Amino acid sequence: MDDQIRFVYIYKFKDGSTKHFDLRLDASNLQLTTKRPANPPLWALLPFNKCVICPLSEKDHLYCPICANLAGIVEEFKNFLSHESVSVTVACDERFYGKETTVQGGLSPLLGIIMTTSGCPVMEQLKPMVRFHLPFASLDETIFRGVTMFLTAQYFRHQEGKEATWSLDGLQRIYTEVGQVNQGFANRMRAAAKKDANVNALVNLDVFASMMTLAAEDTMNRLKPYFSALIGKE
Repeated sequence: MDDQIRFVYIYKFKDGSTKHFDLRLDASNLQLTTKRPANPPLWALLPFNKCVICPLSEKDHLYCPICANLAGIVEEFKNFLSHESVSVTVACDERFYGKETTVQGGLSPLLGIIMTTSGCPVMEQLKPMVRFHLPFASLDETIFRGVTMFLTAQYFRHQEGKEATWSLDGLQRIYTEVGQVNQGFANRMRAAAKKDANVNALVNLDVFASMMTLAAEDTMNRLKPYFSALIGKE
């Protein structure tokens, strides 16, 4: 098995220009290994608009780990408006994805990978989803993947003799915490970017986090009939 997992995002704009981002993850733990900028900007310092939920010590961490990894991408998109059109192609080992979308829609999944694989203790709770990354996912797809991740974690807890829960209360708690991080990052990005593409790409992610807490139970109940052959088995 390869020791790295790779995602390549390519953005092609109406004027013919392109931007490429090659993300590499350690296959053993899904940590981002792509080289970060040598001198992150001031807005990446941990105390700058620090998330209220952040558990990291400023004595041990000069920079927010996510900001240090995002700084180059934020710089690349700081002069873009969120509604500008772009063609996005995403390549991974298994397949290609493509979509004609807005800059904010095309940037959101790239931010999502980096935010969950940079070492933030809050965002790392979503890291398993990166292994099965699905760019441009719908709300139903996102909820199904999130619920699957959470219940798989309960299976592993049970296997290790730990307490497991089969309600979605724990998943909703995770996404509430993720929402707090998203809000903190929006404040950082407003200080970092001249235009709104970066901020609104993050807003897109936050909308999905909010909907996870509001709609997970209803969505799963709506999907329940699909599982009738499995539910009916003794």
